[in-house]
Amino acid sequence: MHFDLNDEQRMVQETARRFALEDIAPTLVEEEKAHAFKPERVARMGELGFFGCALPEELGGTGLGFLESVLMAEQVAKISASWRLPFNMQNLGPALTVTKFGTPEQKQKYVPGWVAGTRLGFFAMTEPNTGSDVASMKTHAIDKGDHWEVHGTKMWISQAHVGDAGLLYAYTDRSAGNRGMTAFIIEPKAWAGVSARPIETKLGLHCAPTGEFVFDGMKVPKENVLGTPGDGFRICMWQLNQTRLGCAAGALGVAGGCLDLAVDYANGRTQFGKPISQHQMVQAQIADMVAEHQAAQMLVYRAAWLKDQGKPSQYETSVAKLFASEAAVHAANECMKIFGSYGFSTEYPAERFYRDAKSLQIVEGTSNIQRMIIAGMACGFTPNRE
Repeated sequence: MHFDLNDEQRMVQETARRFALEDIAPTLVEEEKAHAFKPERVARMGELGFFGCALPEELGGTGLGFLESVLMAEQVAKISASWRLPFNMQNLGPALTVTKFGTPEQKQKYVPGWVAGTRLGFFAMTEPNTGSDVASMKTHAIDKGDHWEVHGTKMWISQAHVGDAGLLYAYTDRSAGNRGMTAFIIEPKAWAGVSARPIETKLGLHCAPTGEFVFDGMKVPKENVLGTPGDGFRICMWQLNQTRLGCAAGALGVAGGCLDLAVDYANGRTQFGKPISQHQMVQAQIADMVAEHQAAQMLVYRAAWLKDQGKPSQYETSVAKLFASEAAVHAANECMKIFGSYGFSTEYPAERFYRDAKSLQIVEGTSNIQRMIIAGMACGFTPNRE
């Protein structure tokens, strides 16, 4: 077993680290206060190849794999969890899914723009009363002969109100159960019958735009069905297995960022005549953070490696997502405690990591959902899928 990164992977990692430090960090405090999102930064990330992993070169891909995507997302999330989101919205979500299930025309029309970061992506699953139970969604599309007519509401959709093109999941035949769900590629800014508004009441991820879609008769051309009608649930589950890896990479970055902050502060803060890093209770906190971060790193990297080998990875991806997200929340909590009163202050990044980390237990399938998936496979109820 080889645990060292090769030269190309280290270069990719360093490129992302330098980008986060030089392009994101200097203005992050002001941007967080203003809840600012910069589309031009997404385009710069695209120029650097951040969104081309696991995609063919003819569609703008870089020839790199899932592990390289994880390495980059991890470094960005160490500075800002908000700016980890584009890895999913541009690459591991829409671009990868359309590359897997789309027609040649769909791939050429949409994937290069997502990869370049010039066309902002999204994927719309969640609804006001539908979260973990994807099959309970109410949004539906009616066959009108030459197009589909969509009605319903989607909520908590990353990049909804800024998105140019993305994926929508809706029922086309509710009587067929899961097999009656269909995936569509939609362009909400260009089409009538859809409105989007931002959701600004979030605890964290202030630089990652989140919004709501309302569909009132939006017309979707027949050629914008992804796969075939009825394939939507299968496509949705496949996509989540990829985007969960992106979430796990973000959690890894948050945990690493909290660890770095805590160590630096503990070495510089003096109490009872010595740095608090020399007090055993603080050492115990840091030791637990280190152990959990290293364990999470091995799990996340392994899940990415399996995907790069084309091997089944649903089980390992859910394990990685569960452990890394829980480790990130624990690291953020311990970091705040090490900072003491300063951890409760918005003048320091500890509180931002704490707020951002909580989202990782929720998005792309909650921690409880991951436990259900893991237990089902461990007990033999369900197979380990791609």
